[in-house]
Amino acid sequence: MSKDLEAYYGLPNEVKFCKKCVISNQRPSSTIEFKNEKNKKKEVINFNDNGVCSACVYHEEKETGIDWKDRDHKLRTLLNKFKRSDGSYDVIVPGSGGKDSAFTSHILKYKYGMNPLTVTWAPHLYTDIGWKNMQSWSHIGGLDNILYTPNGMLHKELTKNAFHNLLHPFQPFIIGQRIIGPAFAKKFGVKLVMYGENQAEYGNSIEENSNPIMNMDYFSSNDVMSMSFGGVSMEDYIKKNKYNINDFVPYIAPDKEDLVRDGIEVHYLGYYLKWDPQECYYYSADNTGFQANPVRTEGTYSKYSSIDDKIDPFHYFTTFIKFGIGRCSYDAAQEVRHDKITRDEACYLVSKYDAEFPSIYFKEFLNYIDSSEDEFWETVNKHRSPHLWKKVEGEWRLRHTVNKDGIDD
Repeated sequence: MSKDLEAYYGLPNEVKFCKKCVISNQRPSSTIEFKNEKNKKKEVINFNDNGVCSACVYHEEKETGIDWKDRDHKLRTLLNKFKRSDGSYDVIVPGSGGKDSAFTSHILKYKYGMNPLTVTWAPHLYTDIGWKNMQSWSHIGGLDNILYTPNGMLHKELTKNAFHNLLHPFQPFIIGQRIIGPAFAKKFGVKLVMYGENQAEYGNSIEENSNPIMNMDYFSSNDVMSMSFGGVSMEDYIKKNKYNINDFVPYIAPDKEDLVRDGIEVHYLGYYLKWDPQECYYYSADNTGFQANPVRTEGTYSKYSSIDDKIDPFHYFTTFIKFGIGRCSYDAAQEVRHDKITRDEACYLVSKYDAEFPSIYFKEFLNYIDSSEDEFWETVNKHRSPHLWKKVEGEWRLRHTVNKDGIDD
């Protein structure tokens, strides 16, 4: 039984699946600073006594326990506090021009009368549809945008190290994505930053959903030279004489005390408006020219979520390896919560697509991280936790699945 086997990443040894959706208790609540140490404790998604995950519990609250008219009133009050009449930007909206950021920025401008500046931390490698949607965001949606691209040589190296050391190729991108909103607010003298949905909605501590403001502890001051990127400190990168501290400026978060002193607040629109990813897609398609992929995305059945970066599929593939949760599990879980599909349908889709390998951009990904296919699989396989995976006749198989067809089920 897997309960007697070693569990990496501080994950629960016993694998449980939500009774309402298809997510498991192996999903970490927060992966922004997830480490590679095999036994490092990390808060994971919590379940109530009835075996229901916190994301599903919160969704029920959204349906029955929240006065959305009152939340809309609170949103208008907040926006009036920051609204400017001199033509200056009054809200920063970080995003890529995908369905969520397109919805957030467009509705703030055209329904609530704000003057948003959208800011984009560039993807590693744009997909054709991602670049097209990025352009449509401005040219059809009518939004101002700044595309911020960090040192490409450094970003490649950070991504390579993040993949091989942490099996987390998206770590450098996530760092930049989180920093860019407050950083540009400070740069442009804007006091309000608005992200779309709080990730707590997908399973982080349910208490986070009662707070519309981002936890700013991530922006607390620290010794920047000891900051780790891909499992390597900034000091070690610089010691190689290849980079200097200037190259790392895009990755260094503004200090929390400076943000507080400047009166900068970071909010989630999903606290104020009832968030539904599929409805965001329909709205963005109608108002900003957003287009879905013509074919489904590898690893899932959907066509419109996280489609702007060629490395995105490998981010989800690595979550499947580390936590036994693939891209389809994430998509299907949220669609069950929003009554788009049933749990039985979700279980079928997970069985069909979750383990699918993202082959379309595989060669480009290997080239980007300057690695061979053998090196890729060596890294992947050493990050498989024994309590989740077992090799049977030369093939890696999950011990437990939502369909109860794992080798230990």
